[in-house]
Amino acid sequence: MNLYNGRPKNTENRLPKENAVYDMLDKLKIEYMRIDHEAAFTMEACAEIDKALYPAVVCKNLLLCNSNKTAFYLLMMQGDKRFNTKTVSSQIGSSRLSFAPKEYMESFLNISPGSLSVMGLMNDADNRVDLLIDEDVLKYEFLGCHPCVNTSSLKLRTTDVLNKFLPAVHHRYTTVKGL
Repeated sequence: MNLYNGRPKNTENRLPKENAVYDMLDKLKIEYMRIDHEAAFTMEACAEIDKALYPAVVCKNLLLCNSNKTAFYLLMMQGDKRFNTKTVSSQIGSSRLSFAPKEYMESFLNISPGSLSVMGLMNDADNRVDLLIDEDVLKYEFLGCHPCVNTSSLKLRTTDVLNKFLPAVHHRYTTVKGL
C-alpha cells in the first residue's frame, strides 16, 4: 500500500462525494495523506490500512440515535474499543442510544455503511448530527478516516480536523470519556 500526498491525480473514476472531500480539504488548506485500497467494511479489514497510516489513530465511527430517532450522533472512537451505550448516553444526557438505521446515514451524511467518517459532516447542512469524540482519540497527533468512501483512507492532523474542518462545516464536538 502506498501513501500519497493529497488528492489523486486522476479523479475521473472517483465518486463525486469523494472528490468533494478533497475539494473541501484543499480549500481549507488542510494537508493530508491518502491511501487507496480494497473496500474496507470492518475494523478487522482496516488492519493493514492502520499500519500504512501509522501513527494515526484510525477511528471506529458509529452513527447513533436516541430511542425516538430525534437526536443523532456520530461517535468517533479508537478501533479497539467497545461502544458502551450506558456510558455515552449518561454523558450526553440522552435516552438510551442505539445504532441509527442506515437510511439516516445516507440522508444526513451522504455516506453508505462501511464508509462512515467525520468527513460526512460536510454534507450535514442542517446540523442533524452531533459529533462525539472519545477523549483518547484527541491524544493523537494524526487521525485516519475515509473520504466518504471506503476504498480510500486519509491521514490528517487532528488539530486540522478540530480547528479548521469542523468550523468550516459548522459543527462542534463533545468529548466523551470512559469508553
